[in-house]
Amino acid sequence: MAELYDEIGVGYRARRRPDPRLAAAITWALGETETVVNVGAGAGSYEPADRSVVAVEPAMTMIRQRSAGSAPVVQASATELPFRDDGFAAALAVLTVHHWPDRARGLDELGRVARRRVVVVTWDPVDFSFWLVDDYFPELAAIDRQICPAIEEFRRALGHIEVYPLPIPHDCVDGFLGAYWRRPHAYLDAGVRSAISTFAKMTPSDVEAGLERLRRDLEDGTWARRYGDLLDRAEIDLGYRIVVAAKR
Repeated sequence: MAELYDEIGVGYRARRRPDPRLAAAITWALGETETVVNVGAGAGSYEPADRSVVAVEPAMTMIRQRSAGSAPVVQASATELPFRDDGFAAALAVLTVHHWPDRARGLDELGRVARRRVVVVTWDPVDFSFWLVDDYFPELAAIDRQICPAIEEFRRALGHIEVYPLPIPHDCVDGFLGAYWRRPHAYLDAGVRSAISTFAKMTPSDVEAGLERLRRDLEDGTWARRYGDLLDRAEIDLGYRIVVAAKR
């Protein structure tokens, strides 16, 4: 993951800003925990300001983009957290588990260092449908279904879990893959795509072919005829989930 984000992470902070509605859902999931380790922290999105946080991030490109005054950060891998057992009340991982080189070991590490609660924001590859993937970039689904853990994987690693949907607002300010579901022209912007890691894993020819189809359908009205009803929706469920494992 460090190599990937050292390559694509330049300027990441400008595109991947925390959305306050998603942040509120994550803070709610953390409950009353007073200390948090944020694993795969990136540039620092979604680190709650109302409690003590330590960040873990492997990529120096991301670490350098953290704001002045943000939580202290340790350069380390999720699979080898340099902390004692039960060292934090909670462990948090936001849209990062699918990048880990050994998911099972990383999830074990989250459970080891958190004495009360583990909170993971993830994408569930089951029963997923999104026009961007279905019609224009089917390769994205193939890539993400290989790397994104099914909910059962979290259950095996963490024991009893609660799973909550994380609806995405139409004007989401965090530029992950599903953020622009009601703003289709945004995906034509190379800057937008540069902050979405899955695009970096596609071949340039597949990316260009999908862009050409999307560009054509936007210009001739095909997209609007198929998906114009989305323009009246305030939020949508695209398969993003908050997984919570309460230990005690």
